[in-house]
Amino acid sequence: MTKSKDKKREKISVATEIDRVEERRIRFQDNIEKAEFRTRREVLSDRERQDLEDEMTIMRERVQRLDKDLITLRGENRRNMMLSVALLALSAFFYYAFIYGDEDL
Repeated sequence: MTKSKDKKREKISVATEIDRVEERRIRFQDNIEKAEFRTRREVLSDRERQDLEDEMTIMRERVQRLDKDLITLRGENRRNMMLSVALLALSAFFYYAFIYGDEDL
């Protein structure tokens, strides 16, 4: 099952993966804000307050993990972009060398 999941992930572009992770991060951040608002506005029992604090801690950890994933994905995206630019420059060089270089002969 892990291999099929990895194969599906390989087909997703880095930019799409970045968008997906950013959306998940935004949802977690919104949930944290809602929970913080609830702790300030509602009268909660100690048990409810502790459960809410535990949930907020878990969500904050997930946001931190998503931030790390975003850093990794953005680095990979940057590397892919630089590779694309290098290939474009190399193609332009060969095009110039072989097309315009033959005119001198």
